This record gives sequence, structure tokens and C-alpha cells, in this order.
Amino acid sequence: MPGGCGYPGCGAAGARAESSPGDIATAAAIAMAIDAFLGKWCLISSEGFDEYMKELGVGMAMRKMGSMAKPDVYIVKEGDTITVKTESTFKTSQFSFKLGEKFEENTLDGRKTQTLVSLKDDGSLIQEQEWDGKKTIITRKLVDGQLVVECDMNGVKCVRVYQKA
Repeated sequence: MPGGCGYPGCGAAGARAESSPGDIATAAAIAMAIDAFLGKWCLISSEGFDEYMKELGVGMAMRKMGSMAKPDVYIVKEGDTITVKTESTFKTSQFSFKLGEKFEENTLDGRKTQTLVSLKDDGSLIQEQEWDGKKTIITRKLVDGQLVVECDMNGVKCVRVYQKA
């Protein structure tokens, strides 16, 4: 993007007009933070997933299939577009986004959401899904070389941990 880094909050030459301690101040730092998420990730543990899916409004049959699935997640980047593909024997889905830009997402469980993904100063990716007056937040962060995905809707939480393949 001419005159900026291509990400919200960045000014000319890729630097923010203002920065404060803890801010990711450059496009290079943003790219480096995103690059750490790239690759294939395999699910190794899941806690609270059935309860979380129930809170989303997912029916029992789909919850049972979803709980049994051991999905692989692929995260790739092309330019400033990031794609997250979730693949299992049960179902495959993917969504693509640019940081800080809302988009329509068709979720694995059939919801059509307005979704916004942002990068926090601590390097975690925050995905906010809104539909029918409801909202859920999915946080992806790297902890000890593993991808930890925390899902929260109305205080009902789920934690899924992935190992890099």
C-alpha cells in the first residue's frame, strides 16, 4: 500500500505515527509475528470443546462429530492476506482475511458471521465473530512452540492445543 505498511495503524514508511511501549511498531515486526503462526498444526489436546459448541448453538449430532475430529490447521500468508484452513475427516473449511478488516465468514458449524481478526501487542491473534446479536472470541497464541487456541462465548471457554507438524 503506497505510503504505509498496509496494516491498520501504520503510517508512512511502515512506522506508526505514534507508538507506546509494547506496541508492534513496524510492518516488519507485524510480519514476523504473523510468520510464527504459519505452517501445519495438528490437534494434540482439547478441553471444553463440546460445551463451547453447545453455547454456540451447535446441535448434538454435529457436536459429537466435532468432538471426535482431530483437525489439522494450515495457516498460510500471501502478501497481506492470511488464510486459515481447518481440515479433518469430518469437514474442511477455510477463511482468508487481512488484519483489521471485517469480512463475512462461513464457519464449520454453518454460521455466517461478521469477523474481524487483529494482532495484539503480545503477538496473539484475536478473531471476533458476530452473528444474530451474538459474539464469540477466538484467541490464537504461541506458547512453548505450540499453537494454543482459546475460544470464549458468554464465559463458556474451550482450549485446544496444536503441535507444529
